[in-house]
Amino acid sequence: MRRFNVVLVEDHTLLRKGLVSLVERFEEYKVVLEVSNGKELSEKLDPACLPDLILMDINMPEMDGYSTTSWVKRTYPDIKVLALSMYDTENAIIRMFKAGARGYIMKYCDPGDLRFAMDSVTKKGYYYSETVTGRLIHTINQYEDLESLDQINPLSVLNDRELEFLRFACTEMTYKEIASRMYLSPRTIDGYRDALFDKLRLKTRVGLVTFAIRNGIVSI
Repeated sequence: MRRFNVVLVEDHTLLRKGLVSLVERFEEYKVVLEVSNGKELSEKLDPACLPDLILMDINMPEMDGYSTTSWVKRTYPDIKVLALSMYDTENAIIRMFKAGARGYIMKYCDPGDLRFAMDSVTKKGYYYSETVTGRLIHTINQYEDLESLDQINPLSVLNDRELEFLRFACTEMTYKEIASRMYLSPRTIDGYRDALFDKLRLKTRVGLVTFAIRNGIVSI
């Protein structure tokens, strides 16, 4: 039976030690390194013995989970990252998936859910928690259904300014900042947002990001 090598990146020592103990109880997994932040990970990760999976905290000093996940994706693209976080906000979810995370799960999950998430990421390549499923996967499946019905390409209903707004919506900028960048009023930006929600049958900014990634408007 193959054992998957795991690295833990978590700045709270007590929680990290608890995770080490928990993961070591999963027979297919072995913790090979534990660090407190991304900077320490970049210094201690051995290129000759790379892990299969990294459990990544988000809020860490020196080098947080977003920048660390981006670094892992650029430097060691074969390593899969599972975000383990206290945050379930749209912004946190968007940023981690754009950074390259393959899954996102809450720290207060049951041990069995963590095991399932790790299995999914290592064996299937991805995992979505209930939180992410509710906000992202429904949108993805919605467009899979549209394609299966051979309906029109949804990009064809968007004009150039709406596409420009959509690209900005996939960043960390607020709607007010997007308005300034596009030299438009906040009310006009709200109009673009509402028009996209209506045209694409979406309800949230996360849905817009998912649509943009799926249709190649932005990359993750």
